[in-house]
Amino acid sequence: MASIHLILQGKGGVGKSMIAAFIAQYKLGKGKLPLCFDTDPVNASFEAYKNLKVSRLSILQHEEIDPRRFDQLIEQIANAKTDVIIDNGASSFVPLSAYVLSNHVPTLLRDMGHQLIVHTVVTGGQALLDTLTGMTQLIRQFPADVPFVVWLNPYWGPIELEGKSFEQMKAYREHKDRISAVIPLPELKKETFGRDLSDMLQAHLTFDEASALPSLTIMARQRLSIIKKQLFEQFSAVPVL
Repeated sequence: MASIHLILQGKGGVGKSMIAAFIAQYKLGKGKLPLCFDTDPVNASFEAYKNLKVSRLSILQHEEIDPRRFDQLIEQIANAKTDVIIDNGASSFVPLSAYVLSNHVPTLLRDMGHQLIVHTVVTGGQALLDTLTGMTQLIRQFPADVPFVVWLNPYWGPIELEGKSFEQMKAYREHKDRISAVIPLPELKKETFGRDLSDMLQAHLTFDEASALPSLTIMARQRLSIIKKQLFEQFSAVPVL
């Protein structure tokens, strides 16, 4: 059985490709290179991670998204012997979500012996309400046997609403039985840890690739090592990962 990790969130720029890359590196670190797909027709950020061997799915036809192109994705993952990671862009969020639901893809994958896991992102700042709404809509739309992993990204600000933490919010309390795990991404100091991680992400490098750069200082390597360790320790506590 393969685990199919689908990263979905209708809001752009919230860290979906980053999360896909983190999951892929975690799997790779355990000796299992997952099948990685990028379905974003506009910004192929995930595909840019060359070391992760990401395949880009061409879903545009005459400058419009052709839902039938997603058939190719199902064909490729049908006989998967290893885990699959699918990064989806904001511009293809609605078509892919509609395709997965209208074609009963979760049930199809289950019948093939695979497990679908949906990952979604909640951010702080101005996008908080939008991402909370996106999370809630996804949970309501997907079948009850599809587990969710919620990633909390504080890059744009604290994830708080009227003084309440995420776990205290109505959106979480009403759907917590569907959420297998909540993974808070670390809030990093922009001058040190944050800058090192940002440089790595902008260059589309894995932790191992970045740490091997001759130009990287000893302390930058140390900080990236700390971030990787913190992240992967969290991941190891999540059964669906």
